[in-house]
Amino acid sequence: MSRLVDPFGREISYIRISVTDRCDFRCVYCMSEDMTFLPKKDLLTLEELERVAAAFIELGVEKIRMTGGEPLVRKGIMQLFNGIGSHIGNGLKELTVTTNGSQLSRFADELYAAGVRRVNISLDTLDAAKFKAITRWGHFEKVMDGLNAAKAAGLAVKINAVALKGVNEDEFDTMVAWCGEHGFDLTLIETMPLGDIDGDRTDQYLPLSVVRSRLKKNWTLTDIPYRTGGPARYMEIGETGQKLGFITPMTHNFCESCNRVRLTCTGTLYMCLGQNDSADLKTPLRASESDGPLVDAIHEAISRKPKGHDFVIDRRQNKPAVGRHMSVTGG
Repeated sequence: MSRLVDPFGREISYIRISVTDRCDFRCVYCMSEDMTFLPKKDLLTLEELERVAAAFIELGVEKIRMTGGEPLVRKGIMQLFNGIGSHIGNGLKELTVTTNGSQLSRFADELYAAGVRRVNISLDTLDAAKFKAITRWGHFEKVMDGLNAAKAAGLAVKINAVALKGVNEDEFDTMVAWCGEHGFDLTLIETMPLGDIDGDRTDQYLPLSVVRSRLKKNWTLTDIPYRTGGPARYMEIGETGQKLGFITPMTHNFCESCNRVRLTCTGTLYMCLGQNDSADLKTPLRASESDGPLVDAIHEAISRKPKGHDFVIDRRQNKPAVGRHMSVTGG
């Protein structure tokens, strides 16, 4: 099959697959506390998700990241990890997962056995009380247990922290030191205008250019060409030897090298996180046992991949750039 190349010559080699919109946390920047989730009948089955993943691998995708919601809360999820992991070495180079860490103490060993070697863990604070305030429903000690389980299983850990003005901006030096002690890399992320949430998102926005200049007062930061396939730009921390990434959709978009698309748990393909244009893959998937219609739909979708996103902080309207929540699109 011909590989996937968008109208701007970017080869699509990376897909993020959301396996569920459900989560056992209710992070303030991601969800409303009274979220209404999709009925089970609207979701692709695990078998269908594996079939779509296999089609993308045939089309040249080399990296798959499983996301949610919280992917590890979906019943039977290891069936999907094992199925997709069987393609590693046969087209697929890497299978990874983004998780809040709450279920890792249960699944870390099984993830490693399925072929996962790296996990991204969303953790915005090391203060237990603040953690509770940010996640609403999360349990800090449970996440710490999950981190320990991941290390013990041999999984490389990267911590993802959303920079929130007035919330965790005083913690980044502490987080850099803590990650250094445990051998974790750290990526900081600007809050993005996705989905209607409770409160004013513009009050939370903290430019990472400001964070970086503050960190440079205490740490030796050197730009490095390291890439994971995602949008982060990395620096090495001289004092710890660990990597520090910055994802800056607001202050410096990363669209020029975008090699990614996102599949939701309902079979909708988004060619750009910051655009509403999408493609229905569920219908062709279920229309035929042959992958022909599915492959045609994928190619047609990639032909519409935009040059860049439309993220802005609109202080006049106080509306998200995109109405769907991050938990629906996949992290």
